[in-house]
Amino acid sequence: MSRSGSGETAARVNALREKFAKAYGHRPEGIWRAPGRVNLIGEHTDYNLGYVLPFAIDKNALVAVRRKSQLEPRSQVLDFASTYGSGDELPITSVTVDELVPRAVPGWAAYPAAVLWALNQLDDVQIGGLELMVDSDVPVGSGLSSSHALEVATAVALDDLYGLGLSKVQMAQLTQRAENEFVGAPTGIMDQSASLMSHAQHALFLDCRSMETQAVPLPLAQHDAVVLVINTRVEHSHVDGGYAARRASCEQAAAALGVESLREVHSVAELEAIADPVARRRAKHIVTENQRVLDAVAALHASDLGAVGKLLCQSHESMRDDYEISSEELDAAVEAAMAGGAIGARMTGGGFGGSAIALVKRERIEPVSQAVREAFDHAGYVEPAIFTVIADEGAGRA
Repeated sequence: MSRSGSGETAARVNALREKFAKAYGHRPEGIWRAPGRVNLIGEHTDYNLGYVLPFAIDKNALVAVRRKSQLEPRSQVLDFASTYGSGDELPITSVTVDELVPRAVPGWAAYPAAVLWALNQLDDVQIGGLELMVDSDVPVGSGLSSSHALEVATAVALDDLYGLGLSKVQMAQLTQRAENEFVGAPTGIMDQSASLMSHAQHALFLDCRSMETQAVPLPLAQHDAVVLVINTRVEHSHVDGGYAARRASCEQAAAALGVESLREVHSVAELEAIADPVARRRAKHIVTENQRVLDAVAALHASDLGAVGKLLCQSHESMRDDYEISSEELDAAVEAAMAGGAIGARMTGGGFGGSAIALVKRERIEPVSQAVREAFDHAGYVEPAIFTVIADEGAGRA
């Protein structure tokens, strides 16, 4: 069941409309939503042109927008506000269209600004001044793709308002360019694709080379199972150096093998030709993770959650040992979840913090959650935020 049209979302939409009017003195022309995502399996394979299997979740970014007319004062000024602010006055970040250059916009406003910049790089597109306000319940820094949800919501809104007629693939590619070139984060194309293309109760099998997709049923209800998110509250950022270093290692490995991308490598044995041991380990994760995605798709079609659970655990071990992007908190979450009776568990997202996920029978939600809390308390970590997520619909009008 989709939560995108739920009463909770409707209440947020109404509240955002009122806050927009109070901040700007005008009603927005519309409000659009884009969900965050959980990546079930297939980590760091997207920028290696491999396979991924994410799904959109029932936490989303809402974006309200009003275009300015040429007759208005400040007609070429872009105003960005967020409900994150406290008090009656919401802070507004303002920048002119001419000032939209990479790295020039501070803070969270860089993400919608990046989309505007990327759109204005297209032929025959000229986005002028506007007022924008965002409200998001995707936890920031949690590995659930809060930044891409904001970018996708902005892209969908402007595509709709300006009648651009962009396809979902084009919008995914556009937001990737915005993230890479304007924000400065060398991310792949998975997160925005999941936010745009997902369907309720399904995972999105995406071939990141061809951009072909397949909706894969998630047979959770028939097994009375859920996906539990364990937010370690250790924030991560794709702008930090660790993510870029992993991508550089993959490019180094591909060059050593004489291939365009690691997608073209199909066995671990082929990796012996890579002299650098670090690059070889990074490549091993990508090659084995691509196969795990294919195996997970087959297991889901067979409704074999036990097989999916084993693949999740193998994926985590690979990210911990070969790709080295896990953390003490993520490892503790996975180990405790499994000890508490989870079917499978792994870290999800870019790594170096963020969240883990656990595939759990509904009757084991509380025992698994309690095991994780106790492990974190014993280790002296910050108490994690633990919640279930629903596979929801992709982006659109709210």
